[in-house]
Formats: sequence, structure tokens, C-alpha cells
Amino acid sequence: MSSVSEPVRLGIVGTGRMAQAFAAAVPQARGLVLHAVASRRRDNAEQFAARFGAARACGGIDRMLEDDGVELIYIASPHAMHCEQTLRCLEAGKHVMCEKPFAINADQAGRMIDLARAKNLFLMEAMWTRYIPAVVRLRELLAEGVLGRVSVVVAGGAFMPPFDPDNYLFRRDLGGGVLLDAGVYLVSWASMLFGKPARVLATGRLGDSGVDEHDAVLLEGDDGSVAHLYVSLRAKRSPEALLIGEHGSIRVHPPLFAPRALTVSLAAGEEETITLPFAGSGYQFEAEEAAECIRGGCTESALMPLDESLAIMGTLDEIRRQIALVYPMES
Repeated sequence: MSSVSEPVRLGIVGTGRMAQAFAAAVPQARGLVLHAVASRRRDNAEQFAARFGAARACGGIDRMLEDDGVELIYIASPHAMHCEQTLRCLEAGKHVMCEKPFAINADQAGRMIDLARAKNLFLMEAMWTRYIPAVVRLRELLAEGVLGRVSVVVAGGAFMPPFDPDNYLFRRDLGGGVLLDAGVYLVSWASMLFGKPARVLATGRLGDSGVDEHDAVLLEGDDGSVAHLYVSLRAKRSPEALLIGEHGSIRVHPPLFAPRALTVSLAAGEEETITLPFAGSGYQFEAEEAAECIRGGCTESALMPLDESLAIMGTLDEIRRQIALVYPMES
């Protein structure tokens, strides 16, 4: 891939927690510069722009789409808005990074992908975990055959946020629930290791707000590989993973979504902890990937290809079908 020359000019949709975390990482990302931010409330956009050094504050997404200076748009809005906003950005000729989950369901994801390909524009699910140094090193170790054939993965995590009816986690109309918010990481991990599952078994509990608060999932491949996954809003456990293969295991230290260490334990008795620290939050690595892809003329990332994002959404759809979670926009 060619090196980045002129920085890619970035626009951010949204001013919430994810938008702030991503904007804070942009100065650490090679080949990217924050140009604009859009919010429904202009005063929020102005405050965000002043804090993070954006050249423009836009009172609404339409103003950003009219700006020829914006090349790439990072969508950090609630889940239910991802599809519509991505389609609008692509129609306007902008490249897009869309925060996870990529969409509400596979139908929406397919529409997003089809339009990006028709427009020959870059589109990427912002699954930042794929680009974290420890995860890059993990893939290298597996490719080197350190564990031999990996046939079992156990992964999960649990956290207990205080109930707030206005929090997107507890709102069906925004695509809330623990599966799309945190469980998507686990399904993406399983996909990265084993590909699309042949069989899905899931159980879960819906809370009083109507979204899932507690899920357990078994994904099985045609080759017999299995991923045991759990995610919960009703308990506390740092998110981590254990990969088990013919020659031993690798523990992915918490937090699973941005690990800084791996412990390789071989059946022969050898054990090594590999530490791969990095500065900041880690969002800069996916930002760099997007910039390199765009300047290199690529319309998708090889580490998070669009067909895989679509397959992951299909797996999430099947899990939701089995736990009877339907969102209002799907009815």
C-alpha cells in the first residue's frame, strides 16, 4: 500500500463519548487531520471543534456534506442512525468509517456496502480491535502455527452500568442492548479466527426496557471449531479471551477490545507474556488504516473486509432471532 502524502481531511458526525475518544486519537494518527464536526446542535459542534481543533463546526450533517474539504466521515452516532447517515455520506461522495455495530441488521449493512461499491468509495466498520498491536501480533503467532490448529475460543465480559432510560444501552429505538454494544466484539473475534459460523446457538434475557441484558452464545464451524461467548449487564468481569489449540493456549489479556498483552502457554511447559503497550486509547490505529487505504486507492480494509462485516451482522441477526429481540425500526 502506498504511503500517505497529504493528510486525509476528516469529518466527525456526533459529539458524544465515542466521537470525543476518536477525536482525541486523531493527532496520534499518521495521515489524518480533523477538519469538521457535525451535531444537531451547533453550540455542541462549536464546543467540540474548539476542544479538538477542528476547522469547522457544522449545525447538522447536511452542512458537513456540502463541505468539499471533508474527504472521510467517521460516524459516531447511536446504532439506529448508522445506516441512514452512512448512505447519506456515500451519496454525497464521502468515504466513511462507521462505528460498530456496523448497522442494526444485515439488510441495512448490505445496502451500505452495495452503495459504497457502486460509488467506488471507501467504507469500513470501525472495529478498532483489529488494528491494535497485540491483536496484530496474535494473528502473526497463529499464522506461524504456535498453537497448531485452534479449535476452541472462550471469550466474554460483563459490566453493570446504572440504569438510565435515556442511555442508548437501554433504548430499543436506538438499537440498544448488550449484544450490539459489547457482544459485537466477541462475534467479531470469533469471525476473525474461524470465519462465518455454520451453526449458532444463543440464549439471552431481555430486561424491563425490552433490550437484551444477558447473553450466552455458542458458534460452531463446519470443521468443529467452537466459540463460547458471553456478555452481560448483570455481572462484572473484565473482557478477555482464551484461544485453545493443539499445542497450548493464548490468553488475550483484558480489555479484550484493546489488549496490551498476550500470554502464550504451551503444552510442553513453556510460558511467555508478550507485552505490546501503546500510547493513548488505540483508536489511532484504525484511523491510520483508513487514511492509508484512501490514499492508496483501496475501497475497503483487508483486515476488516466488508463481506466479513456483512457476515458478522448476519450472525448477530440470528442471535437476536433466537433471543427474540426485535427493534422498532424492523417491525
